[in-house]
Amino acid sequence: MSEEDQNLETVMGLIMNGGNAKSSAFEAIHAAKAGDFEKADEKLKESDYFLTEAHNVQTGMLTAEAQGDHAEVTLLMVHSQDHLMNAITFRDLAGEMVDLYKRLSEKEA
Repeated sequence: MSEEDQNLETVMGLIMNGGNAKSSAFEAIHAAKAGDFEKADEKLKESDYFLTEAHNVQTGMLTAEAQGDHAEVTLLMVHSQDHLMNAITFRDLAGEMVDLYKRLSEKEA
């Protein structure tokens, strides 16, 4: 596999896992809003799984960089990192929103 293909595979791994993490976090918010806290917690765990997968890809990139294997920084590479950072932020906020919906539900009960 060429270096360009490896870089593309890495970038796509970040984008796909970041996107899946964000989607799962969004589903967690919707489930909590509907009062389905079991599903909300499930979706947050699913989001965490995808973030871990993305983190593993990113760690591989950082390890290679530290060992002197410098990757070419492309717009796609920057986009993938931005996508991942956005997913992490969204996951954090989704966790807070799920907790808020739980508290509201408890007060209504």
